[in-house]
Amino acid sequence: MSASFGIFILAELPGAAGAQVLSVQQQFDPKLARLTPPHVTLAGSSGVGAMPTDTPLERIRDALEPIARTTAPMELPFLLPHRFMQTEIISLPLDPHGPLRTLHERIARSGLPFRQARFLFSPHCTLSFYPTLTPKSERELLAVRVTDPARIEKLQIYLTRDPQPARKLLELTLMGEVVE
Repeated sequence: MSASFGIFILAELPGAAGAQVLSVQQQFDPKLARLTPPHVTLAGSSGVGAMPTDTPLERIRDALEPIARTTAPMELPFLLPHRFMQTEIISLPLDPHGPLRTLHERIARSGLPFRQARFLFSPHCTLSFYPTLTPKSERELLAVRVTDPARIEKLQIYLTRDPQPARKLLELTLMGEVVE
């Protein structure tokens, strides 16, 4: 999640992958670890921007409940860490195609008032956002391997007013059938 103001839609990372990401964040970026749990941002930073902070919660719930009810939970492999172009940000990307893309596009077309994003949809979990990287910390972060999959089971809607910690407004469980 980028440092800003707005309402973001996240998928917090439960299980072993989330625990490993949190451990890395605590080591390399304690501020990030303190502000939000490890997550993948589905709306707010890429593809579509954040919603305005005055978007009514009932409107958000009405738009997202049908999406959550008909979207199956998913397990997705993390790709190798990379440094976001011309920044100090290191993240673990996910494949931007398949079920995650479908979920993102359904959210983007939900009728909610999203601001314009500066970047194309690039799902990821941020490992380090705030600190200036040293050559050593950059090497160590780029060497991180999270072999457990990202489990996307719920949508969490957060109000972000950086530098304060984000505040969870709503959580919806993905309830669609998993197709094997």
